[in-house]
This record gives sequence, structure tokens and C-alpha cells, in this order.
Amino acid sequence: MPRLRVLAGPDFHNLTEIEVNSRKGFQISTDAFEGEIAVFLKGFPGEDGSVYFEREERTGKSWSIQFQGRFLQPRTADDVLVGAAFDRQLSLPWGFSAVTSFMQYRDPTLDLDLYSATPSALSPLVTSIPHLSHRRAVSVESANDAPQFPPPEPLRDDISQLADGVADRQAHFQDASRRKEMVFGPEDIITADFCHGHLDISSQGIAVQVPGGFSFDMMQYWDGKPVRFICCERIQKGESTGGFPWGRVFWCVALEVAQEESGENKSEEPSAQ
Repeated sequence: MPRLRVLAGPDFHNLTEIEVNSRKGFQISTDAFEGEIAVFLKGFPGEDGSVYFEREERTGKSWSIQFQGRFLQPRTADDVLVGAAFDRQLSLPWGFSAVTSFMQYRDPTLDLDLYSATPSALSPLVTSIPHLSHRRAVSVESANDAPQFPPPEPLRDDISQLADGVADRQAHFQDASRRKEMVFGPEDIITADFCHGHLDISSQGIAVQVPGGFSFDMMQYWDGKPVRFICCERIQKGESTGGFPWGRVFWCVALEVAQEESGENKSEEPSAQ
């Protein structure tokens, strides 16, 4: 089985290999987004991997993509998307429709397009991210004084400055009109923990778990090219940016086949965006 390595950067074609399970975030700084990214994978070597996944709050999880930062130009909560995106058609197993149905049941705001030339599974950050914390600074200057990252404890929801009294964030923001009323700007510091139990990532590969005991070992269908998780801007249906049906990418985390001892890297250079 191939081993995985993890890369991060501001877009598809500017990626750097990062240390997994580190207590130090990877810096992202562009004219659109400023912040840090940290990746935790169960079973991978690293300073804090075992501690994170031993926490009761993260039982059943095998991966976590965490980020903290701010959008330097105002964007509505409806326009900021997170999820998986690819630059080539996927070879999906028979019966994978059960997985897609489960995904859309879990997240009704999910925009799923897995069979096009540029597949993606994207939904608004405020509904897709399981754990989200927000703080609005009194000024842009004071926004530089952000909370510790990665958080010393598993992140808990804290969006009181966004939607006071909301009992269920994800249900509340299923309504697109509510998302459009919320604007993220340079004063808004967002800390998020993107982790879902239906996707299992290990040092040996990737599998999808669905209720009823079904599991798809995606390594049987993987061509070795990077699997990418992105945070990006929504664009109108039918439009494209650099040939892709999503807008400006704010950050990207990629999983790819690790370089073999011979020095040969099976993965290809990612396409420019």
C-alpha cells in the first residue's frame, strides 16, 4: 500500500510539504486570506497526534484539518466554501451513490458534482465545518492578536458574535438568506476544525464509511494524484475560474503518494489555477 504525505499552501500550484501532528501551524499569507493551517492524522508520527485523537470529543475521528485566519476582503458566509476539489475526472466504484446520498443527507447545503471533468464536493463553511469558533475584533490591528493555534484543547463551537442565541448553527445556516446576511471581513478571526467520521484517513490510505457497515477502500480506485481539500469562494453556476467551477482558493491541503526511496514521485505536478 502506498504511504501518504501532506502538503499545504494558498492554492493548487503553490504547495509545501508540512509536518503532520505538529503544535505549530503552517502560515498562509495572500492578498485574500491570512492565517495558519494544521493537519492531524491518527497513527502518523508527530508531537501531538495521539493526544488529539484520544480526546473524548474526537472519538471515532482519524483526521483533522484545522485553520485559523481572516479574509482580507469582505465576503458573505454564503460565498466561503470548504470541501474536496479535483482537477481531473474521478474513477468511482460501483455503489458509490450510497455514499453521495449519505453525504447530502448529513449536509443539505452540500453542492456535489463528482462525475464532471473537475469534480468537487463543496458547502458553506458555516454549515460544513463541525467545530467553528469566531471572534470579531474591535479593529483590524487588534485582529492580529489571535487565539493560540492550534488550540491546546479540541475546538468547541463559539459563534456568539455571529448569531446570538442560535441553538444549532448548522440548521440555522441551512437558509441561504441567513448566510448572505453574514459578512466575514478583516476583523473576523475564524478558527475551525474540519473533521468528519465518515472519512477515514490513515498512513496507508483513504476509506469512506457509511451507516450500515458499508466501507469503500478508495485506494483501489486512486490514481495517485493529490486528493485536495480547499477553502474557496463561490462563483455562479456555469462560470469558471481558470477552468475550474469554483472561485478564488484561500487555502489548500493536499494528500498524495509519498516519494519512494528510489526518488521517483508518482504524483504529478498540480495544474495551475
